[in-house]
Amino acid sequence: MELKNFLNTYEITLSEQQKAAASAVEGPVLLLAVPGSGKTTVLVARLGYMIYGLGIAPENILTVTYTVAATRDMAARFTSVFGQEYAGRLEFRTINGICARIIQYCASSLGKTAYELVTDEKLLSDILIGIYRDVVGEYPTESDVKAVRTRITYAKNMMLTKDELRELDEEGVPYSEMYLRYCAELKSRGWMDYDDQMVYAYRLLKAIPEALEHFQERYRYICVDEAQDTSKIQHVIIAMLAGRGGNLFMVGDEDQSIYGFRAAYPEALMNFGKDHLGAKVLLMEDNFRSSGRIVAAAGRFIKKNIHRYEKNMKASREVGNYIRQIAVKSRKGQYSYLLKMAEDCRSETAILYRDNESALPLVDMFERKGIPYRIRSADYTFFSNRVVMDIVNIIKFAMEPTDTELFSKIYFKIGTYLSKAAMEELCENSVVYGCNVLAAAPLCKKLHPQTVKSCKAMKTHMENLLTESADKGIYRIVHFMGYGDYLERMKIKDHKVEILEALGANIGTVAQLPDRLQELQQLLQEKENGGHCPLILSTIHSSKGLEYDTVYLMDVLDGIFPERVIRDMRNAPPEDVKTYEEERRLFYVGITRSKNQLNVFTLAKQSSFGAELFDASGENYEDFCSDIRVNQEISHKKYGTGVVQYKHGDIVTVLFAEGEKKLSMRMLMEKRLLI
Repeated sequence: MELKNFLNTYEITLSEQQKAAASAVEGPVLLLAVPGSGKTTVLVARLGYMIYGLGIAPENILTVTYTVAATRDMAARFTSVFGQEYAGRLEFRTINGICARIIQYCASSLGKTAYELVTDEKLLSDILIGIYRDVVGEYPTESDVKAVRTRITYAKNMMLTKDELRELDEEGVPYSEMYLRYCAELKSRGWMDYDDQMVYAYRLLKAIPEALEHFQERYRYICVDEAQDTSKIQHVIIAMLAGRGGNLFMVGDEDQSIYGFRAAYPEALMNFGKDHLGAKVLLMEDNFRSSGRIVAAAGRFIKKNIHRYEKNMKASREVGNYIRQIAVKSRKGQYSYLLKMAEDCRSETAILYRDNESALPLVDMFERKGIPYRIRSADYTFFSNRVVMDIVNIIKFAMEPTDTELFSKIYFKIGTYLSKAAMEELCENSVVYGCNVLAAAPLCKKLHPQTVKSCKAMKTHMENLLTESADKGIYRIVHFMGYGDYLERMKIKDHKVEILEALGANIGTVAQLPDRLQELQQLLQEKENGGHCPLILSTIHSSKGLEYDTVYLMDVLDGIFPERVIRDMRNAPPEDVKTYEEERRLFYVGITRSKNQLNVFTLAKQSSFGAELFDASGENYEDFCSDIRVNQEISHKKYGTGVVQYKHGDIVTVLFAEGEKKLSMRMLMEKRLLI
């Protein structure tokens, strides 16, 4: 059956680019699909065409998706269009699902028992906690364990060599050693984790030609969705299954590759033509999701990246509203603005941010005001972060100044200038004389007079700390009690401090901060996110693949988003360029979640991405003036709907319900007074 007849039979409407993709069945094909281009529709149509149009057996088709949820969604979409007849015979699997089959097949063929897959994350975390204590010499926080786990996943997915593993190490934290111990521990128990599944499947396919041939014969047609999120080892396994010139159909967009920390490997897309004999690269450039202005601005913005395919994203919708820049004097300004917006939120609105912690001051405000909201994929590691715990411990010590255990955790992070031996003597004297730890400084015979003076000053700081509001107290800890110097010495960014200060602004005294943090953590852990609340909080990572009527992008500030600015991309180190380009892709993904209204918070002269976006949006004065025409109906934020009567120079006369108003077009544009 020809494609045209197939589409007519099943009442499927596709654009010309979509038709080309749906009919590309033989040989290696890379389909680059821009945001909102109808990727899933094309994938489902292509599967149907292969079976009903070309007579390919469903059992010979493998569709690889990024998540289990995506496999279910794809299967359901196929069934809804084509019915149950062949749906059950098609295979929709994650890469881990395929690797599990490979391992079981090889184990059965060799008459051996495969390693046991450990799915209990707590069990794996307990192993890592033990290793961390042995290697680092202290008990890890939840945040520490997550950091180790992330690096282990990265190492396995990127197929790092032993020499490359050392690059994972950071000052004071030998991640490479913990990685090797973790792998040895799992192997000694006959266990494997999800990342090991891929490592072992790869080794088996490489070592047993008969196994590779079996799966190549079985899966004659392979389709890979979200190829830009696929890791290096996953790409290698898929390439082995497909063979050098096999029927491999990869769908993705290197401009939307944002999971570098999970070892996403967009380089495989860039090298597709070299790695697969006779490969074709197809494009789907029509964005059916977002308004014309959003599409145009996003398209121009992402073109500033160097390592990408040339694509020209086109809008299929009307021009739509202007993209709105909301300039604030500080990060805190975002929260008060969003609080007012949330109080009257009636339509689907997403507040997106780079890091989970950005949402915490909002969550705090919403909970206090009883404003309903949903939050996607909340993360709790902020509460166990070293910086957060340090500040909490300093506050707790101020409240309990005789607590020697607390003091031993913080003495070297504040301006006491004590050695470990001096700290221990101080604590002993505190116990013997039953006094405040810092007050025991004059009782220590070997302490230098200047150190005694520092301890007395710190004692005064601790006492004053308890009289202050939480935000001012945190400021004192960082700027006057020496904790900021510690962060600088350790090269630790102070973003967590900023969030704590924002939270502290809504708290009475500094002594109330530890309890409020505990309450917030519990609220997030217990929050039910069902229902149809129109207000959604989400990281950009968690929003990928989704769309919202209105989007607010937070923290578009140099040092936060992007984390680091590179002015000269051509001459910067390759790793720096790679990181910066992923930051740009993340911002691009955030922009393209919006269907109708995009709002971006920026700080004046401190937002590179903001400046680029609004330059890319083409929203200059001349374009704005040409958009406003006589007899055109416009909507003003204050005056309501009116009709343009005259235009003369910069002045436009508009007839509103309350009468004629003469307005400056420059003011209308710069203040964004039109809806």
